[in-house]
Amino acid sequence: MAGLRRADRPGRSERPTLAVVGATGAVGTVMLQILSQRADVWGEIRLVASPRSAGRKLAVRGEETEVVALTEEAFDGVDVAMFDVPDEVAERWAPLAAAKGAVVVDNSGTFRMDPDVPLVVPEVNPHAVRMRPRGIIANPSCTTLSMIVALGALHAEFGLRGLVVSSYQAVSGAGRAGVATLRQQLSLVAGTELGTSPGDVRRAVGDSTGPFPEPVALNVVPWAGSPREDGWSSEEMKVRDESRKILSLPTLPVAVTCVRVPVITTHSLTVHARFEGEVTVDKAREILATAPGVVLFDNPAAGEFPTPADVVGTDPTWVGRVRRALDDPTALELFVCGDNLRKGSALNTAQIAELVAAELS
Repeated sequence: MAGLRRADRPGRSERPTLAVVGATGAVGTVMLQILSQRADVWGEIRLVASPRSAGRKLAVRGEETEVVALTEEAFDGVDVAMFDVPDEVAERWAPLAAAKGAVVVDNSGTFRMDPDVPLVVPEVNPHAVRMRPRGIIANPSCTTLSMIVALGALHAEFGLRGLVVSSYQAVSGAGRAGVATLRQQLSLVAGTELGTSPGDVRRAVGDSTGPFPEPVALNVVPWAGSPREDGWSSEEMKVRDESRKILSLPTLPVAVTCVRVPVITTHSLTVHARFEGEVTVDKAREILATAPGVVLFDNPAAGEFPTPADVVGTDPTWVGRVRRALDDPTALELFVCGDNLRKGSALNTAQIAELVAAELS
């Protein structure tokens, strides 16, 4: 386990020092909100970003804090460093922070499948936090996090043996550029009769597709991520590989189709989950209703089921449309929603960091 315990490092305050790397980004902005809302377990909170952002002042815990540039010196005296940065930045700087004695909680995709880096969801596998030979803990992708808390609870009771998932991913999963692209496209199509003829939306949008291969306004795009072998996308492989690692099911059959939809924030997924034996809806509902980090919202006859418009800005995984599969008594069908910037990113990172803080205390 890399780094010294806080008590073994001279001159430490009673509470650990936290660095937020990427504090000025989209996820970093949400992170500062979350840190201001949750129980205050931190001493100093140091905000770190690229040199061009150094000197900016951001509010955290009700105080204006100046952003410092990302350098090796930025990690002096840091106990825990949360990284909300692109893969290439994390690849370079996370090991340096760990070498300086910080426990790194990384939100990029760089270390997720590294066998020496635990991939942690505190409601599912909190014990994995302590097994970090590189001094780095990885945060799963936002799509996986939107469903895995609910699946973990069901797996603990029923034993998962197969998974088929379709995602409906918000544009904020592609960062600020994704949000700006959708808003621009909506302004181009609003108040028109577009969407009634082949290609009319594409002609109106022109080349303004941003990070997406097709228009996302008035459309759904069955692609997220970059190409992988045999027609799969990187986003689809993430859900498969990360679910296996988090649940400790290395051979779990998983099939995923990722779709981008015209929603700003909150991913949704349809889930077909097969278990080791026969399941009942009543027992599944009981498990979901009492699972930490899950809200069961499931009364379709009354129009009650989760949607992104209702879930955005909240922390839990919301679950509805709970049904037993028509042709398989061992399978359940679910619809889940999770805010991809909160539990899907910043919140889970903060929860992991809090587990480490408790360990260091």
